Amino acid sequence: MGDKWYSRIGDNYNSLQEVTDALKRAGLESSNLIVGIDFTYSNTWTGKRSYGGRSLHHTGDGPNPYEQAISIVGKTLSAFDEDNLIPCFGFGDVTTCDRDVFSFSPDNKYCEGFEQVLSQYRNIVPKLRLYGETSFAPIIEMAMTIVEKSGGQYHVLLIIADGQVSRSADTAVGKLSLQEEKTVQAIVEASKFPLSIILVGVGDGPWDKMREFDDNIPARDFDNFQFVNFTEIMSKDVDNSRKEAEFALAALMEIPIQFKATMELNLLGERRGKHPERVALPPPV
Repeated sequence: MGDKWYSRIGDNYNSLQEVTDALKRAGLESSNLIVGIDFTYSNTWTGKRSYGGRSLHHTGDGPNPYEQAISIVGKTLSAFDEDNLIPCFGFGDVTTCDRDVFSFSPDNKYCEGFEQVLSQYRNIVPKLRLYGETSFAPIIEMAMTIVEKSGGQYHVLLIIADGQVSRSADTAVGKLSLQEEKTVQAIVEASKFPLSIILVGVGDGPWDKMREFDDNIPARDFDNFQFVNFTEIMSKDVDNSRKEAEFALAALMEIPIQFKATMELNLLGERRGKHPERVALPPPV
């Protein structure tokens, strides 16, 4: 059963309308969004080429790369989110490191629409101390917790990050670091839930390891992970609306097949009974 949905999903659609139509044909009338934002210290230097040397979390007059990515995804994915309530979390700052996530709201309330995601983001950034190592395991485990508590509703986890999972210099070739190992385990475990994971890469990269994650993680019930290089798409010499459409397409194109997989694997509407019971920390003050 797993092999059927593990096979690499190709780039099957050529326009945003085709993706929208395919989502409807697959029966996706609504999905619930979850957002995770990377606040690791590498954000201070990974905009050297793509963001004029500023921190990727710099909040000036115009939107930074995180805000751009949130806004574009908001315009496209929020159409499928009926209640418009979006759980938002940060990770990688000094309070969470590579172990926890924090909620964007002190009472763990969900954001009402992407506009509130952006306003909460702007409130939080000045209070943050960016920190060290990157692991996507805590945010993926948080998403599994939310899916389980929802009674098995279909969710899309949007992770926006500036870099790859941490790998120390003394990690042997062909071996995974602790953070890589936990992230791989979390992605594999997440395939037992009606959950799609979209990782959006902002900043200069490198992204070779994320492409490996996207293409080659084995032992999953279905292909549940998609990597999108935001910087590569948005640096193209075409008009902005076309770039936004291309980015949205890249983020969404695999969702119909992933959603169909969750239906055929009978994951929808099911409580697994076993899931990571993550509790988010409060936002930094």
